[in-house]
Amino acid sequence: MSGKYPSGLVALFFVEMWERFSYYGMRALLILFLVDQLQNGGLGITTPDAAAIYGLYTASAYILALPGGWIADRFWGCRRAIIVGCVAIMVGHALLAFSGSVASIFFLGLVCIAIGTGLVKPNISTMVGLLYDKNDIGGRDAGFSLFYMGINIGAILGGLIAGYLGENWGWHWGFGAAAVAMFFGLVNFLYASRTSLRDKGGAPAVHLHPDAVTGKRDQIFTGMIGGAVVLLVAAAALTGQISLTSPQGLAQAMGMVIITVACAFFLNIYFAGDLTGPEKRRMIALALLFVAAALFWSGFEQAGSSLNLFANDLTRRQLGSFTVPTSWFQNLNALFIILLTPAFAAFWIYAENRWTIPVFVKFGLALVAMGLGYLILVPAAQTAATGVKVSAFFLIGTYLVHTVGELLLSPVGLSTFSRLAPERFTSQMMGFWFVASSLGNLMAGLLASGMDTGNAAGLPDAFMRIFLTSAAFGVVLILIARPLTRWALGGSERLEEAREAQ
Repeated sequence: MSGKYPSGLVALFFVEMWERFSYYGMRALLILFLVDQLQNGGLGITTPDAAAIYGLYTASAYILALPGGWIADRFWGCRRAIIVGCVAIMVGHALLAFSGSVASIFFLGLVCIAIGTGLVKPNISTMVGLLYDKNDIGGRDAGFSLFYMGINIGAILGGLIAGYLGENWGWHWGFGAAAVAMFFGLVNFLYASRTSLRDKGGAPAVHLHPDAVTGKRDQIFTGMIGGAVVLLVAAAALTGQISLTSPQGLAQAMGMVIITVACAFFLNIYFAGDLTGPEKRRMIALALLFVAAALFWSGFEQAGSSLNLFANDLTRRQLGSFTVPTSWFQNLNALFIILLTPAFAAFWIYAENRWTIPVFVKFGLALVAMGLGYLILVPAAQTAATGVKVSAFFLIGTYLVHTVGELLLSPVGLSTFSRLAPERFTSQMMGFWFVASSLGNLMAGLLASGMDTGNAAGLPDAFMRIFLTSAAFGVVLILIARPLTRWALGGSERLEEAREAQ
């Protein structure tokens, strides 16, 4: 184990910072722009439809991490995938900035950003993992925590600059600022690719072209996945379970697609990936962490939808004569990340040789923290239901507790997936990790579509249900952590020790 950070980590830190500036700057504005009236420059979409569109977009950005990782593993390598992704994101934000009132151009821009994010997210995380030995758990967790701080510095800058420009100068000024930020990120990565990262993330030495039998099997399997998706969506539409003509119906259909693709992807690697017994058990452990992460993100990612509208419609935002922009509340999470990350990173290194804290315990505590954040909002929602705007301290408290949960789950999850995934599927498994974010984001959008801040009477019960569901799952995960670690990981998360135990 080493307490020092490798030099390439700094370069990846800044690349991710600028990429997240563009993403979070736009994310803070998206639902506000969608619900704003046409005369104010928005699209005038209803709150439920806007929340569903928000969920569709964020879910698409993360599910595309799966093919993004596959492309890197099979053909391009991480470096080329990141470069192409940065260009696509930059073009997408430019389309948003110049779309005016033409909705089709605006949505085309969202598609470009989603494709670019799918290429960047799994592969830049894979490159961070390449900087560390697989058994340097404390150093790797600390490195991903520092990397995560770069994400949140970008998020703060994006929320402050793009958010302020969008709300005060015009929505498309905010979207344009995000395009400029992505340009800086691309230039930075091109420079790093020739210096500190020149020997990392290149194209695979041998393309993984399957033999005839394996290729035929993959084609059949892919056809089965596609057929299952079509049948599920068609059956749901024909039976009236979903409507493919509404944003909410499309979001529900997207949920079916994500779940089907995630299950099929996992089963394909598990049964057809020539895995050893220990690798299969580790895959099962990663699948359980995937479910926990999806549940966590379904509550956490309402920050950009229902909680954003809660800040806009139900929270007192005056500081003297200054009205705090709604989008600035999105910066609270990023600010708390920056303040708390050094303590978490130092703790992981300190604890490495003193205690064994199973990853399942960390995820369980994260889910409990996410639930507690919504418990804080229950009395605030009860007050808001009477027509009285509430103190901003309720949201501040929620974001603080959610941030603690995020630091227990997100950088640890990145570290764990990069370490426990079978080596030949590393980028694809990093993509699988981000599919959990995709599913969580979509669930968040669907949940938010039922939380109308214009009628706050139902919010207390909605927040309480999220608390009970998340906390219960978290407690169960904590209780089964020790036996699960013994069974799935041979009693140790260090791969060498696990092999000796087996």
